[in-house]
Amino acid sequence: MDKFIPDMYQKSIFTIDYKKLKKRGIKCLLFDLDNTMVPYTEKVPSQDIKELFHLLSADFKVIILSNASKKRLTPFKDVLNVDVAFSSRKPFKTKYQKIMRLYEFKPDEIACIGDQIMTDVWGANRNDCLSIFVNAIGTKEPIWTKFNRFFEGFILRNLAKKNILEKGKYYE
Repeated sequence: MDKFIPDMYQKSIFTIDYKKLKKRGIKCLLFDLDNTMVPYTEKVPSQDIKELFHLLSADFKVIILSNASKKRLTPFKDVLNVDVAFSSRKPFKTKYQKIMRLYEFKPDEIACIGDQIMTDVWGANRNDCLSIFVNAIGTKEPIWTKFNRFFEGFILRNLAKKNILEKGKYYE
C-alpha cells in the first residue's frame, strides 16, 4: 500500500505551499491536467490558472504531464507557455524518466501533482518523486478514469482505516 500513499495531500493546486517546495529543493512541477488543473470538460485554462502558472514559472520548470492527447494539451501549452508531456501512460515510468533526462532533474527535485491515486500518486512514487494528491475538481470523467476511481475507492478506504489518509484531512 505504500506505493499509493502521497507525500502530501492538499485541497487543490491553489492551496499548495510552493515556497516550501522550493525550500525543499524542488525545481520542477509536473501537473496533471484533467480534474487537477481544470475540469475534464474545459478546453482552455482559467484566469486563475494563468496567474498561478505565471508566478510558478519564475521559480520552477512547470510541465503538464497527462495521459490526454496532444490535441487536448496543445491549447494549455500555448496559453500557459509551458511544456507538455501528452499520452504519458501514467503510472508507467517512461515519460517521467524522459523528463528527468531531457531537463536533467533528479527525482528528488520533482514534485508531481494530481487528483488520482492510481495514476498520479503511484506514478510519482514509482519514480521517487514527491507526490502531491489533490481533490478532483470535476465529476465528469472518461470511462477509464471511472474504472480507476473504482479501485481508488478501495485504496482510500484502506488508508483511512489505518489513519494514513482521509479525504478532507490535508497534510504537507
